[in-house]
Amino acid sequence: MAEATSSDGNIKIVALLVASIASFFAPFMATSVNIALPAIGTFFDSDAIILNWITMGYLLASAIFAVPFGSLSDIYGRKKIFALGIGLFTVSSLLCALAPSDIFLIIFRILQGIGTAMIFVTSLAIITEVFPPKERGKAIGINVMSVYVGLSLGPVLGGLFIQYLGWQSLFLLMIPFGILVISLIYWKLPTEWMEAERTKFDYIGSILYSVGLLFLMYGFTELNNILGVVLMVAGIVLLAFFFHYEQKVEYPVFNVGLLRKNTTFTFSSLAALINYSATFAVTLLLSYYLQFIKGLEPQSAGLILVAQPILMTIVAPLAGRMSDKYEARKLATAGMILVTIGLFGFTFLTIDTSLLQIIISLIILGIGFGLFSSPNTNVIMGSVKKKFYGIASATVSTVRLIGQTMSIGIATLVFAFFLGRVQITPDHYDALLSSIQISFIIFTIICLFGIHASWKRGR
Repeated sequence: MAEATSSDGNIKIVALLVASIASFFAPFMATSVNIALPAIGTFFDSDAIILNWITMGYLLASAIFAVPFGSLSDIYGRKKIFALGIGLFTVSSLLCALAPSDIFLIIFRILQGIGTAMIFVTSLAIITEVFPPKERGKAIGINVMSVYVGLSLGPVLGGLFIQYLGWQSLFLLMIPFGILVISLIYWKLPTEWMEAERTKFDYIGSILYSVGLLFLMYGFTELNNILGVVLMVAGIVLLAFFFHYEQKVEYPVFNVGLLRKNTTFTFSSLAALINYSATFAVTLLLSYYLQFIKGLEPQSAGLILVAQPILMTIVAPLAGRMSDKYEARKLATAGMILVTIGLFGFTFLTIDTSLLQIIISLIILGIGFGLFSSPNTNVIMGSVKKKFYGIASATVSTVRLIGQTMSIGIATLVFAFFLGRVQITPDHYDALLSSIQISFIIFTIICLFGIHASWKRGR
C-alpha cells in the first residue's frame, strides 16, 4: 500500500521531478551514442553491423526485461525497482566508458539497457499513481517533454563531447546524473507504491517472454541466413505459447486480457509499436548520412539532427494537455500522418540533397511525433484499472523498446543485404546511401499502417 495519497502535493512534485530526470537519461544516451557510432567504429575498427549492435543490444535488453520488471515493481515496490534501475544504469555507464573492445561495449550496453527497463516501467507508473486523471495528461506531457529534452540535447552536447573529449565522455556524463537521482529518491521520496504485493511472480511466463523475444528480434536481424530464420520461427512459437500460458496462470507476468478485451489499449499500443518501428532509426541513419556522405563533423551533424527533438519538446506537453480536453484519437492520428510525411521526405536522399530539405523533414517529423506520443500514452494509461498501472506502464515501455529495436533491426537487415560486414569507407558510400534510402522507404510504408491503427482504436 502507498504511504501517502496521490493528492499530496510534495509527493507529486518530487515524483514527477525524479521520474523526468531519469527519463532524460536513455534518450540522451540513445541519440548521442548514435552520433558517436562513426567515432566508435574508427576507435575499435568496427564494421557496420557491429556498430548497429551497440545500439540494438541496449534496446533489445530493455525490451526483454521491461515486462518482468513491470510485474516485479507491482509486487515488491515501484520505487525500489526504480532506484535499482538508476544504480545499474549509472554503474554500467562507467563500464561503457572503460570498455576495452567493441564486444565489451555491447555487453555493458546490454547492462545499461536492463537498468533502463527498470527505470521506464516504474517512472510512468509512479506518475500515473500520484496524479489524478484530470492532471495526468499534463504530468505525462511534462515527463514526455523530458524525454524529448534528452533527445534534443543528445545530438548537440553529444557532438560537442565526441569532437572535443572523445566518445567515452558521453558515458561518464551520466554518472553525476545517476547519483543525483538516487539521492533525491531516498532523501525526498519516502513513499512506496505496490498494488500486487500478495501475488506471486510468474517465472515461467517471464522466461517464455524473454527468450521468445530474444529469438524473434535477433533472428529478424539475421534473416539473410538460415540461423536467423530458425531463431525467428522459434521466437514466434515461444511467444505464441507465452500468450496461451498467460491466460491460464493465476498471477500472469502480463495480463493478456488487456489485449484481448480492451480494444483501446490494444490499438493504442499497436500504434505506438508501429510509430517507434518507423522512426527510431532516423537519427542513426541520418548520422551516417551526414558524417559519411556529407562529411560533416559530429558537432555539425548534431546541430542539424536537433531540429526533430526540439519540435517534439515543444509539442509534446501541449498535446498532453490537449488530450485531457479533446479526443486523443484525432490528435494522435494527425501526428502519425505528419510522421509519415516527414519520413517520405527522406526517401529522396542523394549526395546532393540540401541540408535545408533535411531540416524541413525533421521539423515535420518532430511535430508529428510530439502530437502523437503524449495523447497516445495518456489513452493507454487511462484505459486500465489502477491495479494494472504497473503492467500498463511496462507495456508502454515495451512497445516503445520493441519498436525501437525493430527500427534498428530493419536498418541492420538492410545494411546486411546491401552493405555487408565491412567498415564504412569511401569505397562503400554508394552501398551505404542505397541502404539508407531503402530503409526510409520501408519506414514510410510501415507508418501508413500506423495511421490505420491509431484511428481504429475508437473513441
